[in-house]
Amino acid sequence: MPETPPAPPTPAARPAPSVPAVPSAPAAIRTLPSWILGRAAARGRALVAEALAAEGMKMWHHVVLAAVADLGPVAQADLGRGIQLDPKDLVGVLNDLQGAGLVERTPDPEDRRKNAVTLTADGRALLRRCATAARAANDDLLAPLSAAERESFLELLERVARVGE
Repeated sequence: MPETPPAPPTPAARPAPSVPAVPSAPAAIRTLPSWILGRAAARGRALVAEALAAEGMKMWHHVVLAAVADLGPVAQADLGRGIQLDPKDLVGVLNDLQGAGLVERTPDPEDRRKNAVTLTADGRALLRRCATAARAANDDLLAPLSAAERESFLELLERVARVGE
């Protein structure tokens, strides 16, 4: 007798976002901390990208909005250096954000040759929604860990990330 296929997920079930397929690595590679961190990071990026997409936002657009909120008004060149985004790519992102009414670029009062970037009220509102969505995605990422494990995990990750600074 043929096997019955599994029931499709219920509408309430939230499918995991797709993490790019990676060819199976040899065991010696799969056990390297750098490999494991890379896989966890890919899963985290996929979860956050999916959450931001639900708000109509892309990752770099969210990064730029968050940086403008922290630094604004900020010179466009300083913004690009601060988030380490190529100036040409930053212009494209800012064009998108300005076109959507989320940021404004005006001449910098201290140097009229520069553009100062600020958030609009709509940009602030969207950024709040995106922050909530990103936190929920990160909660999903760390769901297998208890609260104490999460705290320890984050402390350890921060320590590893700071080496060499």
